[in-house]
Amino acid sequence: MRVRNRKGATELLEANPQYVILNPAEAKGKWHEIFGNKHPIHIEVGSGKGTFVSEMAKAHPEINYIGIDIQKSVLSYALDKVLVADVPNIKLLWVDGSDLTNYFENGEIDRLYLNFSDPWPKKRHEKRRLTYKSFLDTFKQILPEHGEIHFKTDNRGLFEYSLVSFSQYGMKLNGVWLDLHASDFENNVMTEYEQKFANKGQVIYRVEAEF
Repeated sequence: MRVRNRKGATELLEANPQYVILNPAEAKGKWHEIFGNKHPIHIEVGSGKGTFVSEMAKAHPEINYIGIDIQKSVLSYALDKVLVADVPNIKLLWVDGSDLTNYFENGEIDRLYLNFSDPWPKKRHEKRRLTYKSFLDTFKQILPEHGEIHFKTDNRGLFEYSLVSFSQYGMKLNGVWLDLHASDFENNVMTEYEQKFANKGQVIYRVEAEF
């Protein structure tokens, strides 16, 4: 998701340290202490404008959520939604998804969400896809044994690529939805993109993959 630079984004993020972790490297290994409980921790890599992660935090107070995005302006819009949600079980990080081992200890995260990631359709950009093997190496390190990735996309090419990537990595596919909105899947929380695509009648793909 590319957006124009938002004036005042930095100041907004810095003014809300109760939600925005400004020095995430210092939080490594201390996330339960930061949240003040021992609840499971779920992260969304590429949280966009925050609809999914904020709605999940409201629906599941028994789980701690961390929204991650590399774009400061985008994260500031996510913060807007978090401030409205006004729940204690959510934090935001302005970091790169490829560097997560700098911010989380081995096995510190219980589940990881990838929602409508950039498909990077050109072959020469394959290594930038969040389901490429180098990203899976990182995700596996911060997740526990049998940790899961929940992945959603509207892009059939990226979905097919990801199924192959997960399988070749040795992951177990616990569930595959070829048309999520036409399925009996319950309690689906939509992202901004998902709502947009659903309104256009586009098919949404989903998979749950386990290390």
